[in-house]
Amino acid sequence: MSVFSNRSVSLLTKHGKEKVIADVLNNAFGCLVQQTSAYDTDLLGTFTQETPRYGTQLDAARKKATIGMELLNLDLGLANEGAFVSDPYSGMIPWNNELLVLIDQQQQLEITGFASGPAQNENAYLSHWEEMEKFTESALFPSHYLVVKPTDEYHPQSKKGIKELAELKEAFEWAKNLSSKGVVYVENDLRAFANPTRMENIRKAAIDLANKMNSLCPQCQTPGFWIKDVKKGLPCNACGLATDQEIAKIWGCLKCSYEETEGMKVFKFADPSKCHHCNP
Repeated sequence: MSVFSNRSVSLLTKHGKEKVIADVLNNAFGCLVQQTSAYDTDLLGTFTQETPRYGTQLDAARKKATIGMELLNLDLGLANEGAFVSDPYSGMIPWNNELLVLIDQQQQLEITGFASGPAQNENAYLSHWEEMEKFTESALFPSHYLVVKPTDEYHPQSKKGIKELAELKEAFEWAKNLSSKGVVYVENDLRAFANPTRMENIRKAAIDLANKMNSLCPQCQTPGFWIKDVKKGLPCNACGLATDQEIAKIWGCLKCSYEETEGMKVFKFADPSKCHHCNP
């Protein structure tokens, strides 16, 4: 029996995230996810730039979790915060990082779940309706909703949650009439309910969180026993010098000082292409 079994957990969201998060946690622990939208999370930041994000991604998630717990008078709280960046490999592909934080006041624990992957995050500057029609294909419209603004991405006015062609045509004309340059800015709506690709990454972050909640410290049985560090230095197969390739994972407890090292015996070598000496 887990310390999380059959407990109620708050989730502050107005964007439908409870659909995927509740499914994962209920199946894993029998947690009753109680969603609330009594606080407007847009006050902590919007993707459309009207409001800057509250602190870091983790800061914003913690703030949401704390508010949700207070609103529902619970000692267990959940919250999600997403971020959109360039991919960590080529820097050319839109990328989505999803963070889930669980705060347990009863156990004095904070556990995070994380998932990342390619994002559906297209945008364009358009002058003609025919260009907009073409844009809808790469934007995966209408399964993924759109946001339209006059002039550019920084314009204070916008039409969000566009999910029908007639609605998009109306928004296009509205934005063009207000535009100082006759140009319309359009982008994918990045809110979870409007972006199935993002919602799937939130589900994966919930699975990662559940796995960590289910991983107990071998010494004190505290949940959240997980990888806390990675040791690098796998020797190059050509010159023998240390590379940035992984040698071992260091697992650690969130409460006691217990650690385990996984994979320290080195029976393989790094490819010379990964060596800064052989391939500077």
